Amino acid sequence: MKNQNQYMNSRRSFLRSTGMLGASAMIPSFFLSACKKDFLDRQPLDSVTDISFWKTEEQLKLAVNACYNNLRGNNTIGMENMGDNTIYPPNSEYQAISAGNYDFTIGTINSEWVNLYAAIRRCNHFMENYTKASGIVPAVLAGYAGQVQFLRAFMYSYLIFLFGDVPLIIKTLDIGDEEVYGPRNKRAEVLDYVFADLDAAAIALPTTYPSATDLGRITKGAALAWKARVALFFEKWDIAETASKAVMDLNVYSLYSAGGTAKAYNDLFTYKGKLSAGANKETILARPYVAGVSVHNTSREIQVPDQTSRYSPTKSLVDSYLCIDGLPIDKSPLYSESTYANIFKNRDPRMTQTILSPGSAWGGQDDGDADATSNAIFNTPKWNADKKGSITGTGYYFTKYVEIPAVGVVSQDSNDIHHIRYAEVLLINAEAKLEKGTLAQADLDRTINLLRDRVGMKRMVITELAAAGLDLRTEIRRERRVELALEGQRYYDILRWKAGELLAQDVRGMKKSLVESFNQQYVATIATDASGYFVVNTGRRFVAPKNYLWPIPITQLQKNPALGQNPGW
Repeated sequence: MKNQNQYMNSRRSFLRSTGMLGASAMIPSFFLSACKKDFLDRQPLDSVTDISFWKTEEQLKLAVNACYNNLRGNNTIGMENMGDNTIYPPNSEYQAISAGNYDFTIGTINSEWVNLYAAIRRCNHFMENYTKASGIVPAVLAGYAGQVQFLRAFMYSYLIFLFGDVPLIIKTLDIGDEEVYGPRNKRAEVLDYVFADLDAAAIALPTTYPSATDLGRITKGAALAWKARVALFFEKWDIAETASKAVMDLNVYSLYSAGGTAKAYNDLFTYKGKLSAGANKETILARPYVAGVSVHNTSREIQVPDQTSRYSPTKSLVDSYLCIDGLPIDKSPLYSESTYANIFKNRDPRMTQTILSPGSAWGGQDDGDADATSNAIFNTPKWNADKKGSITGTGYYFTKYVEIPAVGVVSQDSNDIHHIRYAEVLLINAEAKLEKGTLAQADLDRTINLLRDRVGMKRMVITELAAAGLDLRTEIRRERRVELALEGQRYYDILRWKAGELLAQDVRGMKKSLVESFNQQYVATIATDASGYFVVNTGRRFVAPKNYLWPIPITQLQKNPALGQNPGW
């Protein structure tokens, strides 16, 4: 008996560590308080058995809410450090992934695997039990299932983005189930399952919800928009175009423009753009946060007042913004790098609404000016690690996603974290048409040029691009980069474009000569390239095709050798 108990405990431990342990014996339940919290703000209440639980609509709603638990929060932004838009110079696992200097023992990879499968397990458990509830209008019942099907598809999407072939688990696993030690399913098979879940969700889900207490719930538009993103990743151009067009045809979403073009883009990522503020018709899916109840630390991490910023924009990102004449900085006569301030002049307005420019409000206390006192207006980057202000790793800071009052306090930020916006749907539609060879000027005017109109940027004109010797594909990809900077998507775009060579390049910052004379002592030991730009990170590599997939974590391989390993690892 003792040996049998040890065996059972070992199996349970294995299932939990893989994220596959089922909740067939019990599930956590959660409560809502509509007057103070939205439905994503949950606290553990009790554990109850399946026999007594799946009875009422209230219980069903609690189970649905529990499935939202693994909808990504500000770690969506954290994953930006795996691309080439940002860097956190101290060693981190995201930086190691970006630099290609990691293996299958890295904790982040195993955490992703375990957390995603834990979320899938919870969704599977719901789908196996939700029809037991009685007295629920069929359409409402189907809507609950649609939300969970979306979430399951969301989790599987990330698994196949990152790992390729993965086990397709479509039921709650119990001890003794053969799937526990099964092999991986082909990526294409899992993709078909993702599409099927999203199709079912799109049919079942409402376009909008009538009650403010349902703010942030998954909608038909979210299912269609996510399908478009996944299809784009896997080069399913027809599906991406059709799904994105279906979102556009809903006539529910529009670009956020409250307050006009001056700062509407930036405002979208502050408290002004929260779903609860009522003016945001652009965000299709977000993780809402509530002050004093459900909070994160993003604003402070971006301009942390006594340490190095967790997100320093790279020179590569800064250089990607066009000048206001629609030309890149290496072609436009409007660009000047004679001073730090001049870098920001005559540029796409999204640049200064994303990258902090001199004269802008900031919360990082002391900047790099001549005195050592705090100031509310940014003048110049700080290099002196005296714990009196935010230090930059590259010479640049972000202002996007920064709510200034939240910078000065720890983990009291309640910005919504945006997962997919209508702006991205427009970008997907344009890119899908481009890859199909059907993109026309009228398509640009219905998509990308709406994004440019929002900020007062010169429109993209195909004939003008050709006359200037610019490549249309390059410019559409540039548009995606600048519109979605700091939203956690750049790494995935690099993977799907098979542009891994971008990650192998040194990460550079501003030109050393632009640092003021009184700050030169603090940058004396920072390496520069032949042109005088700071080299912030070197020794990077990207081996194709190996690095287009993450390795299967060693922890999972040890528990289940049938998983096998991805090529090159």
